[in-house]
Amino acid sequence: MVTQTVDSILDRALAGFDLTEAEGVVLLQQQDAEAIASIRRAADQLRQQQVGETVTYVVNRNVNFTNICEQHCSFCAFRRDEGETGAYWLDESAILEKVTDGVNRGATEICMQGGLNPQAKIDGKSLAYYVRLVKLIKEAFPQLHLHAFSPQEVQFIAREDDLSIVDVIADLQDAGVESMPGTAAEVLDDEVRKILCPEKINTAEWLEIMETAHQLGMPTTSTMLSGHIETPEQQMKHLGLLRSLQQKNARRGDRGFTEFILLPFVGQDAPKPLRKRVGRDQPVLSDALLLTAVARIFLGNWIDNHQPSWVKLGLEGATEALNWGCNDIGGTLMEEHITSMAGAQGGTCKTVEELQTAIQSVGRPYRQRDTLYRAIRKQLVIG
Repeated sequence: MVTQTVDSILDRALAGFDLTEAEGVVLLQQQDAEAIASIRRAADQLRQQQVGETVTYVVNRNVNFTNICEQHCSFCAFRRDEGETGAYWLDESAILEKVTDGVNRGATEICMQGGLNPQAKIDGKSLAYYVRLVKLIKEAFPQLHLHAFSPQEVQFIAREDDLSIVDVIADLQDAGVESMPGTAAEVLDDEVRKILCPEKINTAEWLEIMETAHQLGMPTTSTMLSGHIETPEQQMKHLGLLRSLQQKNARRGDRGFTEFILLPFVGQDAPKPLRKRVGRDQPVLSDALLLTAVARIFLGNWIDNHQPSWVKLGLEGATEALNWGCNDIGGTLMEEHITSMAGAQGGTCKTVEELQTAIQSVGRPYRQRDTLYRAIRKQLVIG
């Protein structure tokens, strides 16, 4: 009976219909190996139909400019208080040095995010500080795409300066920010957020900031932090909210979300209370792969591009995710602190050659892209 239910759900998806959240829950609850194999095959087939065989990657450079943060998220091993051992706040020369390093190594994108540092101001204004960082990079390297500042950082700036969300995003956009990371989403369920990140923006605020960015013509990514205390129902609620917003974007003609990235929880060096509650240090690959497949099946008609996290899953795990609905393997990053400080074992940098070799190992062609999924280099065909 369960197998028939799974088959009927997958048949609807393969026929082009959007699944309900309840149907997604059924898929996520499967434990039978044959049923899970069917879900994987369906996700892989939908990926092929929706975006083709080519696997993309981006050459990017990550810059986490400070880990000083006023918030205390229960999963975060990155944050520090000012003056605490390990706390840092990069000055402009250090930031520009990292960006220059990225450019010298072929980066087309700089991804910049940091902690919520109340001291990060110019003449008492937070927005002035963030705008200065953007202009520093864009004046030196106008060709770079700046993918910067999460919805939480936008809300922090707005609160500090008593500004509207619209004004903050518009000013950052005018300064040179071209897209926004979809981080700080964690799980879009306020019962989960009360435990994971009680000081952060709530679900409605995250969605409002994303929608505002989209309406202003700023595309964003979307993410989910998975594999901790959330239930399958809460996972599907999260995916349902992303899909609903993307459907609104489509009606307005906005690009909206460019991709979906699953971020499995790494607890090895996370704060002890959540780590004890979850009961494991590293992600469970099988769980992440099943959720990856269901995300493709549920979102694929609306969000084309799906990406695993090689930082969290390791490159081998991320490569396997290419068989479960993913069509992108992410970026080179060159440096990563937030997840690596939580104890992730995937590393902090991958070369272009490593990403290309991983893609070739699953028998698929590869292509370099920019942040908005436009081709940079001619597609290479596997010999």
